[in-house]
Amino acid sequence: MPKHSRKTRDADTDSRAAAIRALPPIDECLRAAKANPALAELSRSYLKLMLQRAQAELRAAILSGRDPQIRDRDAMIDAVVRAAAHAVAADEPLLRPVVNATGVVLHTNLGRAILAESAIEAVELAARSAVNLEYDLETGGRGDRDSIVEDELCALTGAEAATVVNNNAAAVVLALNSLAEGREVIVSRGEMIEIGGSFRLPDVMAKSGAILREVGTTNRTHPNDYADAISPETALLLKVHPSNYRVVGFTSEVTLEDLVEIGRARGVDVMEDLGAGALIDLTEYGIPHEPIVRDRIATGAAIVTFSGDKLLGGPQAGVIVGRPAAIDRIKRNPLKRALRCDKLTLAALSATMRLYLRSGDLAHELPTLRILARRASEIGAIAPRAREIVAERLGDGYVVEIVDVTSQVGSGAMPVEQLKSVALRVTHPEKSANAIAAMFRRARIIGRVADDSFHLDLRTIEDPAVFSVKLETD
Repeated sequence: MPKHSRKTRDADTDSRAAAIRALPPIDECLRAAKANPALAELSRSYLKLMLQRAQAELRAAILSGRDPQIRDRDAMIDAVVRAAAHAVAADEPLLRPVVNATGVVLHTNLGRAILAESAIEAVELAARSAVNLEYDLETGGRGDRDSIVEDELCALTGAEAATVVNNNAAAVVLALNSLAEGREVIVSRGEMIEIGGSFRLPDVMAKSGAILREVGTTNRTHPNDYADAISPETALLLKVHPSNYRVVGFTSEVTLEDLVEIGRARGVDVMEDLGAGALIDLTEYGIPHEPIVRDRIATGAAIVTFSGDKLLGGPQAGVIVGRPAAIDRIKRNPLKRALRCDKLTLAALSATMRLYLRSGDLAHELPTLRILARRASEIGAIAPRAREIVAERLGDGYVVEIVDVTSQVGSGAMPVEQLKSVALRVTHPEKSANAIAAMFRRARIIGRVADDSFHLDLRTIEDPAVFSVKLETD
């Protein structure tokens, strides 16, 4: 990276500040836009929105150093109007397809699991037609939307009943509110997790109306800690799978088996929040072990919650399985209606469940499992072609190398597990890793910056032809 003097940096800062101050008000852009044939017939609200977006992009360009060096007010207005006209012509939604080259298989910011083709077809069918969402085709009366997935979930988990809401955090809130509002829920201090977006389990429990009773210490909790804390006010014993961290060293935790035994002796049910929740033994596919929902139900948990869009590989959903009496209380809770899934989610989830039940080659048909199960040798086999495509698109000055890396499962699943992978490392003698990352983002290719260089992790790339796009260069 070229070095600049303090005087030069101060001048650049002053220049950017002046450019920001010179940005024209939207009202001036609106008046100018009326003279543009491509914009003149648009509604004022839509036109204003597109102009605001164009102005924001110009501001971002100035702040990032990609300054178009426009200082004249009329020229700036013209630039904003032309950018808005271009956006209107493209008419792109804000939710846009991107290439996930981060190596994070279940990337929350990029939408987590990619759906199986059969699930996509089911969503399309449900979107195009009226469906029997809550209609009993036999009796002509009102039906139960949970029936669309309940039998399949019970068959896969061994549970006697099931219900579904819009995500696993909602599942935890709803279950606790239904089964423990105003009463105590005992949980190990070492399991008081925080998930993405500073979303903390104690806060979730507080919103549910349940009273948190922490036992043990951060690193060690024993069976007696639970047993001694049980009182007439205890509604549940809660076990939380540490989805996004591990405590190592001098540690001790109470197993679900022990917790169920304590609960049975004192007449208290056990609920477990698995977070990711696997439906099959992942070790058969060379993937590290993750608790299997069926095993947790068989052990005696009254309620188990888990996500639909993590290891399960389906749409965003919070699945609640367990005993009929508990599930019935959850279904009758007025909050259930506020948190319920729509027809598109249920269609995708049902199709995904049918894959688990019927597919003879699940690893081939379910994208999440297929990508997680890829071996480093398989990933390395596509690396030369990927390198050739990227190097050709970037041109002179860029160095594109094939390197060994490790990938992550993501979304709080298997937090310490590293998956062997292969990546393209892209460097340039005059561009920083962040500048290269920004260039790729403009082409909607999302990689990662590591060790002061930009990487395109090929674990999440099955066809290197996705790189055959026009990469912008400065």
